[in-house]
Amino acid sequence: MMASFGEPIIPPGAKQGFIPLVIPLAKGNSGSVTALLRWPTAPPGMDMPVVEVRKYGVWLLAKNVDQYIHRILVEEDVKNSLESVNELFHAAADAGENVYKKGDFAASKVSNLDVYLLKKVGLFPDIIERRVMNYFEKGDHVAAMVTGEFYTKKEHFPGFGRPFVFNAEILLKFVEIFPQVGRKNEAKNAARGALKSPWWTLGCKYKEVADIAEWEDEQIEYIEDKVSEEGKQEDLKKGKELAQVL
Repeated sequence: MMASFGEPIIPPGAKQGFIPLVIPLAKGNSGSVTALLRWPTAPPGMDMPVVEVRKYGVWLLAKNVDQYIHRILVEEDVKNSLESVNELFHAAADAGENVYKKGDFAASKVSNLDVYLLKKVGLFPDIIERRVMNYFEKGDHVAAMVTGEFYTKKEHFPGFGRPFVFNAEILLKFVEIFPQVGRKNEAKNAARGALKSPWWTLGCKYKEVADIAEWEDEQIEYIEDKVSEEGKQEDLKKGKELAQVL
C-alpha cells in the first residue's frame, strides 16, 4: 500500500538512525518513516502498533495494521479519487476488503470524517487532539476538558505518554483562559505522570514536559532510574529471564 503513494520501502532489518524497538516499513515524502513498534514487554496477544518515527521518538498512527489500512482506505474514498482508491484496494488485497468497502462512508450518512473514523475505525491520537482544539476554538471548554481526560484513559493508548502530555498542555491552556479556576497543579501532575512513560512516547522533547512538571534535572534522573528499576522487577515477576530485562 505504501508503494502506491510512492513511498520507498525500507528493509525491516534497517537499524541505522532508528530506536531499537521499531521495525521500519517505508519513508514518506516528508522524510518521516512509518514503522511497527515492538514493545519490549508487550502483554500476550497485543498487536504491534503502527508509528511514525520522529526526531524525539515515535508518534502513534494506529493501534494495529488493520486500523492503519482501514483509515487510509476511508480517507482515500472520501477524496473521491476513483483511480487512487482502486489502486489502494488492489494493494491492500484481502486485508482491505475485510475492513472497508468503497462507499461505506457515504452510505453511513455521517457528515464528519473524524467522527466516522473514531466510531467505525478506532481511536487515533491526532484526531482526538484535533477535536479537543476544535472544541476550544468553538468556546466549548467543558467538552475540551472531558475529551482531554478521555484521551488519558489507560486502556486507550497503553504505554504511551503523549495523551498525558497533551492533557497537561490543555490544562495549562485552561489556566490561561480561566486563571481563577486553578488547574495548574493538575497540569503539573499530568506532566509528571507522562514522565513515567517511556520518553520516546511523549511526542516532544522531555525537557518541555519536565518544565510543565516543574522538575529539575536531578528529579528527572531519579524518576528515570526508579521507573526503569520498577519495570525490571515487574518483568522478573512475570517470568522473564534476567538477561531479557537487563
